[in-house]
Amino acid sequence: MPQLIKPVETRRLYQRVADLIRGVINSGGFPVGSRLPPERDFALQLRVSRPSLREALIALEIEGLVEIRMGSGVYVCAPQAPPDRNASALGESPSELMQARLALEIAVVTMAAARVTTDALARVRESLAAMRRDHAKGNVPVDSDRRFHLAIAEMAGNSVLVRLVGELFDGRHGPIASRISVRAESTQTWRAALAEHEAIYRALESRDPLAAVGAMCTHLQSSQERWITGPEDASGPERGR
Repeated sequence: MPQLIKPVETRRLYQRVADLIRGVINSGGFPVGSRLPPERDFALQLRVSRPSLREALIALEIEGLVEIRMGSGVYVCAPQAPPDRNASALGESPSELMQARLALEIAVVTMAAARVTTDALARVRESLAAMRRDHAKGNVPVDSDRRFHLAIAEMAGNSVLVRLVGELFDGRHGPIASRISVRAESTQTWRAALAEHEAIYRALESRDPLAAVGAMCTHLQSSQERWITGPEDASGPERGR
């Protein structure tokens, strides 16, 4: 009897891309010390998005198979001890996390805008003020950023949504996401995020659901652009295209 149902593919896309690159390296396609193709070209060759390729390369860097040198390129390293292939320990795909946050938090802020109270708005405002203070001191305002998004979820009045918003936000602490953050975040990117948070707050203060949705959408899409899509890859020659 023919098999009519195919098994569900549970491995994340970046894991499958990493497997493909690893196979090429192990077969001698890229010798030790050689430089991988520039990100844009390599993504086209593999027929994957640049964010998925970046995530795969970071997974291989954690494994010790490649070294990412900012401004120079990605280089194949000498073989080390057999890697731990427990890929689930690397966490979710950062690009998929941001897509999920966008879908969820647009719904959350829509509900929140219809349930604004003085006390709930004060909690959002307090988290925004803490973010300003952190940024002014030169500290990375991750905790106050998290409190801001949770305060909006609490305003929506659904404890399940509060938990989901927190879980998706905390996905940024996974090994792959953490390395992306180190390379992509700066004083300038946090300044932009702070301005976007202020726009969300003003929309909620005005009890304007459409403005709140627009501001949240702009913020999360811009965050994805800053965090996942940018900065340009480590290959150097592609910069400025």
